[in-house]
Amino acid sequence: MTNPPAYDRAEMDRQYNARETVAAYDDELARYRAESDRVRADIPHERDIVYDERSGERLDFYPAEPGAPLFVWIHGGYWRALSKDDNAFAARGLHGRGFHVAVLDYTLVPGADLDEIVRQVRAATAFLARHRDRFRIGPQPFAVGGSSAGGQLVGMLLADGWTAGFGIPADTIGVGLALSGVHDLEPLRHSYVNDFMRFDDGAVDRNSPVRHVPHGSDAILLAAAGGDETDEFKRQTAGYIAAWEAAGNRAEPVDMPGHHHFDIALSLTDPDGTLARAVEGATTRAAAAAARRRGERP
Repeated sequence: MTNPPAYDRAEMDRQYNARETVAAYDDELARYRAESDRVRADIPHERDIVYDERSGERLDFYPAEPGAPLFVWIHGGYWRALSKDDNAFAARGLHGRGFHVAVLDYTLVPGADLDEIVRQVRAATAFLARHRDRFRIGPQPFAVGGSSAGGQLVGMLLADGWTAGFGIPADTIGVGLALSGVHDLEPLRHSYVNDFMRFDDGAVDRNSPVRHVPHGSDAILLAAAGGDETDEFKRQTAGYIAAWEAAGNRAEPVDMPGHHHFDIALSLTDPDGTLARAVEGATTRAAAAAARRRGERP
């Protein structure tokens, strides 16, 4: 991954302060919450399912038809803000395309550090994999998606070497949708984000997805940054795509012109939108590839 330009602290703060790239962050958050309220009113779902006994963390599940594929959404907020309750909006588009959807919570900083947050989202994935029958999830590999900090967490789900410890197959995840992800944490150490995250060398190394790209993965990476985002968010996405492809993996960049850091995720409300269609298409391809590996007819 290419190194960031030699920004001073003020410019690094500006590059990674997504809230300052929109006219009014409170208006963007209000849009998240209003659409999430509508989704919860419109789509029957099961709330507050405990997926991890250690932390007590929970998810909401929006069921589709039995045998449907699963899309898992992980919210952003620099690991210290937001929740599943104001991210239910992400369920509408993929549910409208026939997917089950799970929307996750995780313990926010400072209640947990990033190592623990990564463990929790992996525990959630494992919980859903172990309970396919309960939730009537089909045999297709899961699609996982997230924005900003959620994009980083998607990258940590795409990393190899963790599934065995959770007792699930290595190919559980077939598609990763990383929106505006921070895949290399080192630049954040030189910004205001480190004032509350307090990254050290070990935390950066353990939790930077670009340092844990698997080789020859069967998963498909879908990655995008909004056309109206800062150069650093665009560089982070481009660098992760390049690292993914250099490792012999399949990446499918998604062009999202005219979108900023917050409404790029909100576009998931549209079943006919670019992101929902990209996830469905990639999931279909991942399922066919998995069937071929098993010697089945797709």
